[in-house]
Amino acid sequence: MAIERSSVVNLIERMWGTPESLSEYREVDPSCPHGLYVYDSEKDVWVLFSSKTGEVFLPKLDGYYVIYFDNTRCSACRKYDLHWFPYVRQNFHKFPDHYFIIVLCDWFARECKSPVASNTFTYYAVHSSPTTVLLYIKNRREVYRESYDGYLKMDELEKVVGGFKSRAEAYEKGMKVSKPIDEAQDIIKLLKRILSGA
Repeated sequence: MAIERSSVVNLIERMWGTPESLSEYREVDPSCPHGLYVYDSEKDVWVLFSSKTGEVFLPKLDGYYVIYFDNTRCSACRKYDLHWFPYVRQNFHKFPDHYFIIVLCDWFARECKSPVASNTFTYYAVHSSPTTVLLYIKNRREVYRESYDGYLKMDELEKVVGGFKSRAEAYEKGMKVSKPIDEAQDIIKLLKRILSGA
C-alpha cells in the first residue's frame, strides 16, 4: 500500500536519503518484499523504504538503531517475530531516539531480491538468523555496535535494547562495557544442563 508524505517519510530522508518507493505493512513476514523497513509508530506499521539500490544501509541520522536481520526461510525468525513485534509496539515510546529497522532477505546475502538488503547483510557480517544489531550513530559515524545471534525473548529484548543507550554512552566515555547477554556463558549453562540430564 502506497503511503502519503508524513513524518516517517521525513525521517527516512534524513536517515537514508530519498526513498525509492514506500509501502507499509502491519508486520514484516515471509510474504513481504525483500528490502529495508522502518517502524512508523504513529501508524503502527512497517514502511518498506528501500529494496532496489545497491548501497549498504549506513544511517545518516544520529541516534540508536535496532536492526533485525530476518530471513524468510528461517524458522527461528518466525519464533522471534512473536517477541519482536509486540516488544517494538509496546516499548517504542520509551525510546524516542531509537529507530527500529528490519532487513529482509530469503536466505542471507546470497538469496535476496534486494541488493541493498543483501549488501547490508554482508556489511554487518550477519551469518546466523535471526541476528539483532544495535548501532549508536553520532556525527554520522558509528560509535558503538552490539550484535546478538539467535532470537531474543521479550525479557532479553528489554535487557539488550533497554540498556543499549547507557552502554553506548559509557563506551563513548572510554568505560568498559559488557553485553547484558553473554552468549558464551549461555552455551556453557546449556551444556551443563544437558550433561546433568536436566
